[in-house]
Amino acid sequence: MRFRLLRRRLTISAPRVAIRSAMPWPLRWLSAAVVLGLCGAVALWAFEFGKSIAGLDSGAREELQRLRAEVAQLREENHRFQDQGIAAKSLRTAEGVAMDRLSEQVRQLEADNRSLRDDLGFFEKLIPATKVGKALSIRGLHAEVLGDGAQLRWQVLAIQPMRNAPEFKGRLELVLAGSLDGAPWASQSPAVDQPVQFQQYRRMQGVVNLPARAMVKTVTARLLEGSSVRAIQTFTLE
Repeated sequence: MRFRLLRRRLTISAPRVAIRSAMPWPLRWLSAAVVLGLCGAVALWAFEFGKSIAGLDSGAREELQRLRAEVAQLREENHRFQDQGIAAKSLRTAEGVAMDRLSEQVRQLEADNRSLRDDLGFFEKLIPATKVGKALSIRGLHAEVLGDGAQLRWQVLAIQPMRNAPEFKGRLELVLAGSLDGAPWASQSPAVDQPVQFQQYRRMQGVVNLPARAMVKTVTARLLEGSSVRAIQTFTLE
């Protein structure tokens, strides 16, 4: 029996024997970590040493500094362009406002020019037709049919072309004549009958309604003082 047990232990069929270390596992992990750290430090040192030998480290730093300088310059240029864009936008806005004001001034000047031309024509009519003219007279009688022919616009200028003229107190009458439904026609009563009072000149104007289907051909203006006709003028419509 002893011989069999001894042979079993000495032969291949003998049971396996595991040999374990007596070091605790925390120390084993710590040792492994220290070894890995040393390996990493050696690898990093070798990498940095290789770059310094090859001259790559200094070139990379110079390139990085150059790129940073270019980025700073580009940012500065971007800010400058933004400021220029804002200034250009403000300038365009100011130019637009100035153009609007200029257009408004041009329209106002055109309106003033038309008014001055009208006033010039008005005062030209105040100039006496003859060197010695002292009688009350009507000048600047004008009339025109408006729109669809339902109204007539009229204008009258009455003057006394002399210095220290006596004050005139009377009335103005406008009589219309033409055709109605193809037959001759004249207004039975004055289309305009209004009081007038002035010393040198008086400009009067207004609008009167016309009968339906009436065609006005002439407008006669009369200045009356009491029952006496002091001045008369007739205007023919084209």
